[in-house]
Amino acid sequence: MASEKKEKKELKKDKEEIVKKKTEEKAKKDVKEDRKAAVKPRPVEKPVKDEKKAADKAVRGYDPWKVLRYPHLAEKSMNMVEFENKLTFIVRRDASKRQIKEAIERLFGVKVIKVQTEITTSGVKKAYAKLSPENSASEIASRLGMV
Repeated sequence: MASEKKEKKELKKDKEEIVKKKTEEKAKKDVKEDRKAAVKPRPVEKPVKDEKKAADKAVRGYDPWKVLRYPHLAEKSMNMVEFENKLTFIVRRDASKRQIKEAIERLFGVKVIKVQTEITTSGVKKAYAKLSPENSASEIASRLGMV
């Protein structure tokens, strides 16, 4: 009887050890899978098949006023036009500096040197476009009816 109890205890210990090993192995596998899932590959940019076609489509369907909402009319903006040769526009929130530059160059036929953007506390995006010295910001402002 005592030997049967010992055998049962040994079997129980063996089963516990086996279960413990299996749970440890499973935990290690889960950790490995989690690490693999955490490392995601970067998305690959798709190359443009026909650049000429894409350029034509961009020119035909491009509306610069969808990027530029309206000119900003404030005392600071007027001073920038007169003294710094800069134009100030309220632009779409998701517009990039490159898009803003292209829109201004296409609309007014000027060369933009630099574009600075800021998002105001009210959540509106402002763009300051510095024009080249051969172009006059005050001339464009008068065309827009700012001055």
